[in-house]
Amino acid sequence: MIPFFVLIACNSSEVQEQVYSGEALGTTYQIKYFHSEELEMEKGLDSIFEVINSSMSTYQADSDISRINVGDTSVTVDENFRQVYLLSEQIYAESGGYFDPTVGKIVNIYGFGPVAGDERVDKREIDSLMDYVGFNKLELTEDNLIKMAQPGIYLDFNAIAKGFAVDVIGDYLDQNRVQDYLVEIGGELTAKGINVAKGQPWVVGIDDPGQSPGERSLQAAVKLIDRAMATSGNYRKFKTDSLTGQAFVHTINPLTGLAEKSNLLSASVLAENCALADGYATAFMAMGFEESLEMLEKIKNVDVFFIYAEGDDEPKVFTTEGFEENLIQN
Repeated sequence: MIPFFVLIACNSSEVQEQVYSGEALGTTYQIKYFHSEELEMEKGLDSIFEVINSSMSTYQADSDISRINVGDTSVTVDENFRQVYLLSEQIYAESGGYFDPTVGKIVNIYGFGPVAGDERVDKREIDSLMDYVGFNKLELTEDNLIKMAQPGIYLDFNAIAKGFAVDVIGDYLDQNRVQDYLVEIGGELTAKGINVAKGQPWVVGIDDPGQSPGERSLQAAVKLIDRAMATSGNYRKFKTDSLTGQAFVHTINPLTGLAEKSNLLSASVLAENCALADGYATAFMAMGFEESLEMLEKIKNVDVFFIYAEGDDEPKVFTTEGFEENLIQN
C-alpha cells in the first residue's frame, strides 16, 4: 500500500489530497480523496479487504463461499454476503439468467476461475455441468444460511464482488465525512464530489477494445459525478470471423454453458452503486448488443456506453442520453 499526501488551499482551509494504491482481491486498487484530516486508511482498507475475502473469495479455501461450495451447510453468511446475494438475485431476474453466479463450475472448466481448466472442453461435460447452473436453485434463508436445490452447485461472486468492495470503501469514506473522493478497484469505480485539486468533476477513461498489446489508448473520457461506473470487455481479445469478417468476443453464456460469440466488445455502465454497475456490465457482455438494448428499457437509473461490432465495419458506439451528457468531447 503506497500513500502520498499533497496540501491544497481550498476555501481558506487546507485539505489534503490523499492517495492510496496497492493490490487486493486479485487486482490493483487506487483511492484518492480530499480531507482536512488524515484517516487511518491503511487499517480501514486492510479490514475491508480481509472481511470481503473471508466472506466471498473463491481463492481462499476457508472463506464462507468456499466452505459452501464444498457442501458445508452450517455456514452462516455475513451481511456483506447477504447484500451481494440479493443484488445478484435482482440482476439474475432482470437479465433473464444471463447474469448467474452459479456458472462457476463451467468457468473453471474453461480455465477462467481458481481451478485449472481442461486443455480441451468437452461439450458433453458442459451439458452435464448445466445441472448445477441456475441461481434460482439457491435460497438465502432468514437466518442467513444458503440452501441448494441439489448438492454440488458452485457459487462465484467474482463478477460483482469488486464493485461491491468499491461501494464498501465509499461507505467507509462517507462515514468519515469525506465529501470528495474517487475509488477504483480493478477498473470499477465510484466517485463523490469533485477533484478538488483541479476544481472539476472526476474524469475517468474508457479503454479502446481495439488497442494493440502493450498499448494504452482510450475510446472516451467521462465525467463521473456522484455515480459508480464499471466496464466489462474482452480488451485486445476480440477476434475476426475468417468467413464474415465480423468482430466478436467469446463470452460464457450461462443459459447454454458455452463460450459463445458476442458482438458487444465493451460495456461501460453508470449506476447508483458499483455492485450493480459491475453486475450489469457482466450481464450485457453475455447478452450481446441487441438483447442488452432490450434489457435497458426495463431497468431504471442505468446509463451505458457500448462498443459493438456490426458486420465487417469498424466497431460502433452506442450511448444512452445520460451517459452522453457526461462524455468529454475532444
